[in-house]
Amino acid sequence: MSQRSPNKRTLTSSDGDRYSKETRSHVEDTGSSTQGHDASVGAYDEEHAEHYTKYPNRWSRIREHIREPAAEFFGVMILIIFGNGVDCQTVLSKNTAVASAPLGDYLSLNFGWAVGTALGVWVSSGISGGHINPAVTIAFATFRDFPWRKVPGYIFAQTMGGLCGAGIIYANYIHAIDLVEGGRHIRTVPGTASLFSTYALPYMTSVSCFFDEFLGTAVLLIVVCAVSDARNGPPPPGLVPLVLFIMILGIGAALGMQTGYAINPARDLGPRLLTAMVGYGSGVFTFRSQYWLWCPVIAPIIGALVGVFLYDAFFFTGAESLLNKPDAKARAHHARAANAERQRPIAGVENV
Repeated sequence: MSQRSPNKRTLTSSDGDRYSKETRSHVEDTGSSTQGHDASVGAYDEEHAEHYTKYPNRWSRIREHIREPAAEFFGVMILIIFGNGVDCQTVLSKNTAVASAPLGDYLSLNFGWAVGTALGVWVSSGISGGHINPAVTIAFATFRDFPWRKVPGYIFAQTMGGLCGAGIIYANYIHAIDLVEGGRHIRTVPGTASLFSTYALPYMTSVSCFFDEFLGTAVLLIVVCAVSDARNGPPPPGLVPLVLFIMILGIGAALGMQTGYAINPARDLGPRLLTAMVGYGSGVFTFRSQYWLWCPVIAPIIGALVGVFLYDAFFFTGAESLLNKPDAKARAHHARAANAERQRPIAGVENV
């Protein structure tokens, strides 16, 4: 027969009730302390959330809507400052009234435009994609997923960037232009107007001018598509402007003589508007039967479209290309597969 220990006693129902009450009380206290801690942390986060808002002031909210067009504006403006700047320095310095010796040659022009392109893209690429060219914007909106709603804003900003960049250079070299032209009231087309916009050489036919700009822009867009294709050995981050520098240098050295290699509607139209405003008159638009429209504007746009089409047709496999969108047969196959997936029984049901 067993004997009970004098220090032990059997738990009664009242002891059980008291124990359960104490346990519940401890759990409630622990929960309330945890909730209190969470509440204090929440209050701390709420208190400090004001300092980490996306829009710390009114200007930041405005900037959010204009930063992409602004990047395109400044990218083109930088392009034109270097491009028109090197044109003015190289050409105007050939006049002995301006400089005792020429300060540059044709290769200098190529380097200046290449530097302007590289730096313009460097400034804008991380914000707007670094198009700095309406032909690029239209081509990417047509064949890639660039939104059409952004196209008008981009093109307007690019053109105004060209106008302002040309205005800065005109103000900088106005005295040298006066010396070359023979006075402030004298402005000739093409003459010194060609320092800002492109004018074809006299022997070029209209078809030849168009093809020259078409060809240069098509090559430009094939290279742009290649450097932005993650599946085609793109350059390391930050080195895209260097590739574009080499490309513009090459296009200028190989294809630039006959039409001035505009290959960019904003690069030509913006400065052309500036020349019309500062005294060159309507001649900048009537030159060779509206040359300004069909050669440096329409030809680059068509060349860009063909360049992207060729690259996407033969090389690009990304889903964002218009040429890689599923056709009717693929969509029907996808619909059948999705329908079959929906009708498939839940795993294990057949074994129940």
